[in-house]
Amino acid sequence: MRAVLIYRWAVFLLAAGYCLRMVIFGGWEQFAGPFRFLTVWALFASFFCASRMIAREEGRTERRWDAVVAMTAVANLMVVFLYWRLYLADPTSVTRDGELNSWWLEGYLHALGPALQWIDALFIHRSFRRPFAAAGCLLLFCATYFAWIEGVVRPLADSPVGSVTTGLPYKFLNNLEPAGRIEFYVTNVLVAMAVLALFSGLAWAIRRALPRPEAR
Repeated sequence: MRAVLIYRWAVFLLAAGYCLRMVIFGGWEQFAGPFRFLTVWALFASFFCASRMIAREEGRTERRWDAVVAMTAVANLMVVFLYWRLYLADPTSVTRDGELNSWWLEGYLHALGPALQWIDALFIHRSFRRPFAAAGCLLLFCATYFAWIEGVVRPLADSPVGSVTTGLPYKFLNNLEPAGRIEFYVTNVLVAMAVLALFSGLAWAIRRALPRPEAR
């Protein structure tokens, strides 16, 4: 359906533009630059999913990538939830100086971009058909990110500086003892799994209530 193809191309081009912006202007003063942040990992996951949705719409592949699409939807929700919860509690915990970046950047990364991906995942692609595969994919995504920031980024970056350690991408993490950080990571993985269950239930209800769109 032409409208779906136009929508998916718009989502893809927006994601591509913001990915390119992150690579060029994301700030490389510290090791790994923008790739220290979960937001950027979710952004690139959205970009990948958008590219696969276009390939399906244009008939270039039959593979659904359901687990990856579902994982990305949950990761995006976690990014939005964590970012705004932490920002409202203490703006300096997720920003350099407590001030938000440009509205067009923050608005896309922590609102519009995730919403566009959710719309495709729930209403067009009709994802969340393989929740156990999505759970495995989500667990791998989270474990890889946590291992990345703890095992690679933290030893090689010298900012932010906290009362306990240095280099973790979010300031508040550097004020937590290892046990506290592990508790934070585990709690967020459990919340992500609960979100996946909620998304799966919502997707099931949508598939039953709404006719299937003329899309792949």
